[in-house]
Amino acid sequence: MHDTRRPSANDRYPGYDVLAKWSGMSWNEKTREVISRRLAIGPEPKFFTAEEFVTVTAIAARIVPQPSNRPPIPVAALVDDKLHRDIMDGYREPGQPRDGEAWHLGLKALDAEAQIAYGTPFSALAETLQEVLLRRAQAGELIAPEWGSLRSDVFFKKRMAHDVVLAYYAHPTAWSEIGWGGPASPRGYVRLDFNERDPWEAAEAKPGEEESARRSNRHVR
Repeated sequence: MHDTRRPSANDRYPGYDVLAKWSGMSWNEKTREVISRRLAIGPEPKFFTAEEFVTVTAIAARIVPQPSNRPPIPVAALVDDKLHRDIMDGYREPGQPRDGEAWHLGLKALDAEAQIAYGTPFSALAETLQEVLLRRAQAGELIAPEWGSLRSDVFFKKRMAHDVVLAYYAHPTAWSEIGWGGPASPRGYVRLDFNERDPWEAAEAKPGEEESARRSNRHVR
């Protein structure tokens, strides 16, 4: 839940595109296989209902708002895919349902809270009101009967925000934004000290050195 007027995706790492590593020495076949599957995830939900998917899309837009000058990362679809394939963390808070059940329960409760407070489903609310409800969930202030034994703050911190943020940063577009090169297999790293960069890592743009970083990043493979 941040200001949606975000800068250009690659302001910090201008000219850098992690997918330029595709055929280079940095990635092996397994890395390419995993990323190919991730990039191929379609927009149709397989775990969530259509109505739930709309709500998850709205939630993701508030937790990780995206710049308008590039194709959006399909955060809701990535979360849906994870749940559809039953990929879990392997642990959960005492009393918290399993991941998929927690999502179904939490989305139902969030819509109930929106109906109680504003007379409309969560996804139909203005963005400012969506943020109000999410902040109240984060603070543990939402207590509609639909929550059952699931506390709203636990759902927010341990499931909803957790899954949304991990989905965002699992995507190569986000890797380019933060200058990450993806799994360093088989190449690995050589320069491991502070503020040292291997030639196959992205150069961060410092004030007055943006064009130098751009030139360097065009050759990162």
